[in-house]
Amino acid sequence: MKQEAALMQANSQGKILLGSLVGTTIEFFDFYIYANAAVLVFPALFFPSSNATNAMLQSLATFAIAFFARPLGSALFGHFGDRVGRKATLVAALMTMGLSTVAIGLLPTYASIGIAAPILLTLCRFGQGLGLGGEWGGAVLLATENAPPHKRAWYGMFPQLGAPIGFLMSGGIFLLLSDSLSNEQFFDFGWRIPFLASTLLVLVGLYVRLNITETPAFLESLKFNKRV
Repeated sequence: MKQEAALMQANSQGKILLGSLVGTTIEFFDFYIYANAAVLVFPALFFPSSNATNAMLQSLATFAIAFFARPLGSALFGHFGDRVGRKATLVAALMTMGLSTVAIGLLPTYASIGIAAPILLTLCRFGQGLGLGGEWGGAVLLATENAPPHKRAWYGMFPQLGAPIGFLMSGGIFLLLSDSLSNEQFFDFGWRIPFLASTLLVLVGLYVRLNITETPAFLESLKFNKRV
C-alpha cells in the first residue's frame, strides 16, 4: 500500500496528462511536417523529373510509407511495452521518431548524392511511422493506467489531443517560414528548420517522460510475474 501511494504521488495528475499530451504532440508535429514538405519541397529536391506530376506522386508515395510502418510500430513497441515497461518503450518511440525527423533535416538532396537521397528519405519516413505507431498506443496506456477508476476516459482523452495540436503547429511553422523567407531561401535551407527544430521538442518530451515512473498496472504484472 505504501509503495502504491508513493507511486500515485510521483505520477501526479499534471505529470501524467502532460507526459501523454506532450509526447503525442511532438510525434504528430514531426509526422505532419513531413506531409507539408512532401507537397512543397520534396518533389523538386528529392524526386526531380521532367514530369511534375510524377515527382509529386513519388513524393507522396514516401509519405504513405509511414502508414504501413505504423501497425508494425504498434506491434513492436506494444510487445516490448509488456515486457520491459511502458516508460522505456515510450522513450524509445520518441527517440525513434526524433532521430528519423532530425535525419530528414540533414539529408543531402538528389543533386548531391543522386538516387541515394530518396532512398534515405524513405527509410527515415519508415522510422517516423514506427515511432508514431509505438507512441499512439503507449501514450494511451500511460494515461489510462495511471488514471483513477472514475477518470479513465478523461485521462485517455489527452493523448488524442496531440494529433490536432501537432497538425496546427506543423502547418503554422510552414506558414511562418513561407511568409518570412523567399522561395530561394525556403528551398535552400528554410524547409529544414522544422525538422531540425524537432531536436528541442524531443529533448523537452524526453525530460517529461523520464520524470514519470512506471504505471501501477505494469508494476503489478512484475510483482506477479505476468509479463508476456
